[in-house]
Amino acid sequence: MTGADGMRRKTVVVLDYGSGNIHSAAKALEFAGADVEITADRARVMAADGLFVPGVGAFSAVIEQLRSVRGAELIDRRLAGGLPVLGVCVGMQIMFERGIERGVDTEGLGEWPGIVDQLPAERLPHMGWNTVHAPPESVLFAGLHSERFYFVHSNAARHWTLDVQPPHTPPAVTWTDHEGRFVAAVENGPLSATQFHPEKSGEAGLQLLRNWIATL
Repeated sequence: MTGADGMRRKTVVVLDYGSGNIHSAAKALEFAGADVEITADRARVMAADGLFVPGVGAFSAVIEQLRSVRGAELIDRRLAGGLPVLGVCVGMQIMFERGIERGVDTEGLGEWPGIVDQLPAERLPHMGWNTVHAPPESVLFAGLHSERFYFVHSNAARHWTLDVQPPHTPPAVTWTDHEGRFVAAVENGPLSATQFHPEKSGEAGLQLLRNWIATL
């Protein structure tokens, strides 16, 4: 399908593997300018311009659901081919090596080194609106400065340990704070992710989705 400017609209698949929040994500992506399909069909996932990986619930449950539809393999194949992927909330957390939640230690997808565990905060979950601190080179946050985004979680990646040496471009890592610093977003080649929910973050979240869609 083409837009009003005659340009082909980008296609985005929202990966359907049993996680919640799929339809609100699809609506936000459509509003941001993409043609959206909800599916786990291998051919459709691989053919899409972008893949959106939602995630709600426990790290271990999301990993189990994802593997049940061979979603981990699809994500890995897309990234190996340089095809864009955007993970959100637990869909971001699972990109790390491990997640530890309520004493359960679960292997993640291992796209990035590091552990996702409980925030050392008295007030949990971290739920509501918060600002973020994006680096100047960020593409996701282009045109976004002091806006707030919607978070709802108790676990996060509190350290970033991936060491990228020239001539490779280091990832753009965005941070925020809730009684301690943690990773709010990452842009690493074809793989991007946010700990917050852009689809629940009003106009700021829609602008972030537009920025991502523009890269596809």
